[in-house]
Amino acid sequence: MKCSKDQKALWERFQKYYREYPELELSLDISRMNFPDDFFEKMKQPIQNAFDEMAQLEAGQIANPDENRMVGHYWLRNGNLAPNEEIAKSIKEARAQIEEFVDSIHEGEIEGEGGPFKNILLIGIGGSALGPQFVSRALSNPGRDPMRLFCFDNTDPESMDDIFCEIGDELDQTLCVVISKSGGTKETRNGMLEAQAAYEKRGLFFGDHAVAVTMDGSALSALADENFWLETFPMWDWVGGRTSQTSAVGLLVAALQGIDIDDFLDGAAACDERTRQANLDNPAMLLALMWYYIGQGKGLKDMVILPYKDRLELFSRYLQQLIMESLGKALDRDGKEVQQGIAVYGNKGSTDQHAFVQQLRDGINNFFVTFIEVLRDRQTTSIQVEPGICSGDYLQGFFLGTREALYENGRESITLTIEEVTPFNVGVLIALYERAVGFYASLIHINAYHQPGVEAGKKAATEILKLKAKVQAYLIEHRVSKPDPKNSHTAEAIAREIGAPDKAELVFKVCEHLASNPDRYVQKYFQDEATKATYQIVC
Repeated sequence: MKCSKDQKALWERFQKYYREYPELELSLDISRMNFPDDFFEKMKQPIQNAFDEMAQLEAGQIANPDENRMVGHYWLRNGNLAPNEEIAKSIKEARAQIEEFVDSIHEGEIEGEGGPFKNILLIGIGGSALGPQFVSRALSNPGRDPMRLFCFDNTDPESMDDIFCEIGDELDQTLCVVISKSGGTKETRNGMLEAQAAYEKRGLFFGDHAVAVTMDGSALSALADENFWLETFPMWDWVGGRTSQTSAVGLLVAALQGIDIDDFLDGAAACDERTRQANLDNPAMLLALMWYYIGQGKGLKDMVILPYKDRLELFSRYLQQLIMESLGKALDRDGKEVQQGIAVYGNKGSTDQHAFVQQLRDGINNFFVTFIEVLRDRQTTSIQVEPGICSGDYLQGFFLGTREALYENGRESITLTIEEVTPFNVGVLIALYERAVGFYASLIHINAYHQPGVEAGKKAATEILKLKAKVQAYLIEHRVSKPDPKNSHTAEAIAREIGAPDKAELVFKVCEHLASNPDRYVQKYFQDEATKATYQIVC
């Protein structure tokens, strides 16, 4: 332990930098971040600029010039703040539509071909899945909720098969919620087609078990209309995927599970109201300033999220997208190359003590920790595992011990404390980090509301799929009726023959994938050099 003099100084610093927000059921401790006493004063002008820019954002200023879009997830919690009556009305109508539909499902007025709906199959990716999954893990009550949640959150066929096996004979009582803002997200489309095929294989009409969450006029909206899906819920161009949890994307799935979405929205709205205050008692601004201090405004240290509550174990995954997609930018708003971003990862306490805390304490000091403490152990009375000690006391002991061990070795940390995991408190956490991200983006002069890197990856994937089609066409053209190694083809030869000699590596990877899936009928012939393997279609 540190000497009493150091403990006294730490207590004095704690008293100076510990903040409680009773209206949010939240407290924030930044005392173990070693910023100098004059840090806030030196940041005075950037702080004021960030407050001004946030006010302009909420007033409806174009925030995503790439797509000429406003960013208005804050209006979802308080439609009266929307920049025009049309938006305010659409928010109110969407809430009413969700409530009416969910009531009809829970009361059995709308049911599947096998009877009342028991399950939800969410089909989406990124923000369309991470937020609903986090909220479900945090707030659902297995065995007591009216519906169970399953997710297709990737285009991995084996994972889909596993989920169908888990759903089992209840597919005809499973409601599919297909979420795609544009309607063109390929992973979501694939999941929807796989689900549709599974329903049809069992003689079920997919449309009687499906709803869409999408923008008006999108390809998904048209598909749902043409195929008589049960309902279509709105998304708007001013809501980004990573900030969509308080839209129909998150609210519909949560409400179907029986989660109190009014309380959830109240928490987000209360946090919004508190973090609009342009002062240094603002918890979102304090978080953003700590990120700026520890990473020198350049993201030089990783953010480790350690919630000491199992219900919050998916929070780090949710924050990975919110923070890294928002802040990971090559250029600032003036077009200057800056290579910004903050890497986010995490686990849960005290599991993390048996995983990566060893490195956090003794390894490279390239991170800061955000501990999330939950004061309420459980809703029922706890047994004593030792005289006067229950399991929850151990959990707090491990949290405080880990924090102390890191501090003793010069590792800095923030602590967020909430009373318990409720819809209100989860709403607060989501809104808190959304605004902290916005403030930090202003402090480092980047645009948090576009994602050119993601689009670049999608374009590259499209080109690879085109290349794959050419490879398959070439192999089909040269197919044989029985194995014939002498007339098989190397990846390099195929690349040359299809007019892509510089793509030999990609052709090799494509051929390896084709040869590993029997339904593609591609035979691989091994050679002494791995990259000299040859391939042909045998059918």
